[in-house]
Amino acid sequence: MSVILGISAFYHDSAAALVVDGVVVAAAQEERFTRKKHDSNFPHQAIAFCLAQAGREIEDLDHVVFYEKPFLKFERILETHLAHAPRGLSSFMTSIPIWLRSKLYISRIITQGLKGRYKKRILFVEHHQSHAASAFFQSPFSEAAILTVDGAGEWTTTAIGIGCDSKIQLQHELHFPDSLGLLYSAFTYFCGFRINSGEGKLMGLAPLGTPVYAEAILENLIDLQADGSFQLDQQFFDYCTGRKMTSAKFDQLFDGPPRSPESAITQREKNLAASIQFVIESVLLKIVNHLYQLTQCDQLCIAGGVALNCVANGKLLRKSPFKNIWVNAAPGDAGGAIGAALFIWHQILDHPKGNSVANSPFLGPEYSDTQIRNVLRGYNANFQELPSAELTAAAADDLASEKIIGWFQNRMEFGPRALGNRSILADPRPQTVQDELNRKVKFREPFRPFAPVILKEETENWFSTSHSSPLMSFAAFLRPEVPATKFPGITHVDRSARIQTIAPPDNPPLYRLLNQFRNQTECPMLVNTSFNVRGEPIVCSPDDAYRCFMKTNLDALAIGNFYLRKEDQPNFNPGTAPQKQPKNWRNRVSTTWQLLTFPIRWAVSKTALLLVYYLCVFPISVLIYRLKIKNKPAPVSQIAKKTISYWRPRNATPEKTSCFRQY
Repeated sequence: MSVILGISAFYHDSAAALVVDGVVVAAAQEERFTRKKHDSNFPHQAIAFCLAQAGREIEDLDHVVFYEKPFLKFERILETHLAHAPRGLSSFMTSIPIWLRSKLYISRIITQGLKGRYKKRILFVEHHQSHAASAFFQSPFSEAAILTVDGAGEWTTTAIGIGCDSKIQLQHELHFPDSLGLLYSAFTYFCGFRINSGEGKLMGLAPLGTPVYAEAILENLIDLQADGSFQLDQQFFDYCTGRKMTSAKFDQLFDGPPRSPESAITQREKNLAASIQFVIESVLLKIVNHLYQLTQCDQLCIAGGVALNCVANGKLLRKSPFKNIWVNAAPGDAGGAIGAALFIWHQILDHPKGNSVANSPFLGPEYSDTQIRNVLRGYNANFQELPSAELTAAAADDLASEKIIGWFQNRMEFGPRALGNRSILADPRPQTVQDELNRKVKFREPFRPFAPVILKEETENWFSTSHSSPLMSFAAFLRPEVPATKFPGITHVDRSARIQTIAPPDNPPLYRLLNQFRNQTECPMLVNTSFNVRGEPIVCSPDDAYRCFMKTNLDALAIGNFYLRKEDQPNFNPGTAPQKQPKNWRNRVSTTWQLLTFPIRWAVSKTALLLVYYLCVFPISVLIYRLKIKNKPAPVSQIAKKTISYWRPRNATPEKTSCFRQY
């Protein structure tokens, strides 16, 4: 028996996953426990949950693996500063101390995080190998082409290759700073949304605009080749040197400065969103067409943060030569924890993939009726304890009466989307449901659409697709004969919807609820959105669920075998903050000393960094600049269109011992 712990951490969406004999038995993001959205800290609580779920101790672990190579990433960051000095001083002063204090010592941090009880070597897998493994080894395919696309790993931003049985091989790649993920994030930033979390908002905004800036993007920002490879003109960006994404030239090209967060969204932002969405889809389509020519494989697996763009995925499904496309439930960095662990099991330990079906996305905590009952009683909540059939009937009745309910059942989903176990559900037919959900329940921007969850056997009756989408990975369009006004709760302005199809094996409780709702209303779908409010992670525990239920305009809550209606609940008291414990004299002395010495330590550290920067980094950068200036490439807009390729061939599959190294 082999027990492998995978860890992703320190950038965004930290997570842990446990693989036992090739099966993912548990996985969770740290944010669900700390309630800090996109928590990047070491996933202490996620690891503790994974071990407890499997009934294991730290000493039972055979392997612990980190999802990327820290030294390679540091090399990229250091070389980027060298290449652009003296610009980027503020970024250097911010990022380098973090690396010198912690990120260069990830083995030590992991050992400390495991309380010193894990005595074996820590393993390391390249970032895009982790993505590729999460995509292919969780897919239902025995052979598939593989595409990974994100902001950046170590150096790689995009990689293509193939997976066959127990092996994946990435064959070509693009390097930082040429990044499709960073290009999309630059527009996310420019439109006033937060990068690494607001990209979904940009995707939702796109149908409200027209792609009037697409030609400007393709002519000035990106040199796109027929094989999907590309280069970005860095004159328009500032992510290499500064702490923002775009430069002044970007402002000039797109009619003014970036939108201020929380200010009114104008037609410019809508058109920018539509334009970059069009460009991203065009680039991805060229890449996958090239990948199909290389592999001649009918199946495609996609991972990386860009794989969360379900609109682009839907276009690839309709327009690319691939017959089947797979995107797992957590294609971003959190899923790298699963990918790294599966990479060790299959690629390093040589265990065959076989013909196993995809892993379930329901890998998080589950709570017993006793635990749920104790939480509800602690809040003096009024509830009914019902058999499963009666609870389903009560929920279906309320949904048919246009009520909005929280649905909390079984194990929590892994990944950024609620797939029916930590969901808010509603009838998609009322004209006001989208506004009600956005304004009174989710407290988010009014333009943001909602997804439908639909009985799989009914999908083709309403949507122009025959492809199943149990993980909410693809957008589809309503059939031409279906009026958009029929389902305003799930239809965007372009008649698209990010569908989730449900068959009985996918999620039995949700399937029963949908079936009951269809029997009552002849409507085979519901609105499905994540059980949370804006700025908070999806709920994890019964306590999280009850608090969210009471501070929003949800009408009812189905949690385990318990059913609650809002009008029956007492006044909600969220509880008082815990009292601070008095400090002993040693702590007081330590705190006082830290405060007194802080100015000295700050001045010394900043002075040392300035000396390093101007005595080492800057002179080396000048030499590099003088060597390169004579051969400086022309901007993208001046490059004659010619048949070239920017793909870099990857080295042959590295030796198995490479996972012992951090580079």
